[in-house]
Amino acid sequence: MKLILHSLQDMEYEEDGNDLSMEEMAEWFAGKWGVPLEAYIESMTDCLKREGAVPQWYVITDEEAENPKQIVAGAGVIANDFHKRPDLTPNLCALYVEEPYRRREIARTLLDFICDDLSAMGVERAYLITGHTAFYEKCGWEFYGMIEEEDGNRIRMYTRKTEELAPISR
Repeated sequence: MKLILHSLQDMEYEEDGNDLSMEEMAEWFAGKWGVPLEAYIESMTDCLKREGAVPQWYVITDEEAENPKQIVAGAGVIANDFHKRPDLTPNLCALYVEEPYRRREIARTLLDFICDDLSAMGVERAYLITGHTAFYEKCGWEFYGMIEEEDGNRIRMYTRKTEELAPISR
């Protein structure tokens, strides 16, 4: 297993077809979360405009897999992850690790990388919503409280200062 972390904003595309495309990334995320493909395409297109720290998209591929372009994990950063607290921004979203790759510190590594990347862009704090309890706390996130989602349900919100991390080499 040889994992490679890709930031959409830093990816350079060659015309040989060997690189992972934005559309492939968007399809992967849409397939995991049931959010319309068009929403991911729009957000990723905005990411590529490089107009600010948000949105951002990240994926991890396994260079030794049968298909080296196969995404094994990913996450994004958006302004608001479908909740009624627009002041709590930016939000880490869509964190997913494929089943065979779980319990290998991949999610923690991705979370740390994203927070480091946000810190480098001047973002001091990040937020996320989740139904999970202990996982994010083990990864250095603090429980913020219960907040209301757009559909009226309540969900757990976590927060983390981005500058607490040691620099990650790229």
